[in-house]
Amino acid sequence: MNITYHIVYSVCWLVSLLPLWALYRVSDGLYYLLYHLVRYRRPLVRKNLTDSFPDKTEAEIIKIEKEFYSWLCDYFVETLKLFTVSKAEISRRMTFKGVDAVRRAVDNGQSCALYLGHYCNWEWVTSFPLTIGDKAICGQIYHVLENPSFDRLFLRLRERMGAVCIPMAETLRHIARYRHEGKPVIIGFIADQVPFWNNIHYWTDFLNHDTPVLTGTERIVHKAGFAAFYVDMRRTRRGYYSAEFIPLTYSPAELKEFELTEMYFRLLEKTILRQPPYWLWTHNRWKRTREEWEKIIDPVTKKMRFQ
Repeated sequence: MNITYHIVYSVCWLVSLLPLWALYRVSDGLYYLLYHLVRYRRPLVRKNLTDSFPDKTEAEIIKIEKEFYSWLCDYFVETLKLFTVSKAEISRRMTFKGVDAVRRAVDNGQSCALYLGHYCNWEWVTSFPLTIGDKAICGQIYHVLENPSFDRLFLRLRERMGAVCIPMAETLRHIARYRHEGKPVIIGFIADQVPFWNNIHYWTDFLNHDTPVLTGTERIVHKAGFAAFYVDMRRTRRGYYSAEFIPLTYSPAELKEFELTEMYFRLLEKTILRQPPYWLWTHNRWKRTREEWEKIIDPVTKKMRFQ
């Protein structure tokens, strides 16, 4: 495992030494390979786009599709660049707005939850500690990878700018520990994944689909009394992103059940509609249907009928 890790890390580190303009030439070649030759998940992407934008013409769909694959390849090399990019350069390329609202919550002793999606370069948001400073511990919830070497690799990548990675299964334990130590936290949650059958508690209309959504972030926000913010990302130009913190609530106890989740998906949808190519369209987001769910989950117990 250590040998594999050190080999992969060394290769990634060496490649990341290339300036971004050179990495973007690599991205251009990767785009041709991925889109035209390998045709990576093109039927799924075409279906996702066509179903999400029924009013767009085929030409418009293909334009978004090509721009998406071009950005996806940029995302790969930009993430690779995190191995060696300087703090000064990443701060110039990944800027944050609305930070004062987050600072005020932290100054009032309130920890914060950041709602993100798989949109623009979410990996670059791990540079936020450079902006917020030592006012709070910054972290992100992540899925532990099955391959230990790659898991270690991504942990090193995501923690390089001062953020901490919190395994999803240990979220509440870490929050309780930080609270006991009197340390406010700012935690990012990527909340647009597909929930498991037994974790589906709410459906919403999202991008013209009846969509099952994760509600775990909302439960954590309510339980811990976090302030909640939506991170509205934009790609301003190639290699440059901005993220604006939009307050959702400072008093989660005052919200109805699923209201916070609904607020998040309405804002995420608005973000995607503004710049469609920069969401992760290769993700099989709508593989679960309500009809299947109703067959699998008992409506009374809310548990799976067959286990």
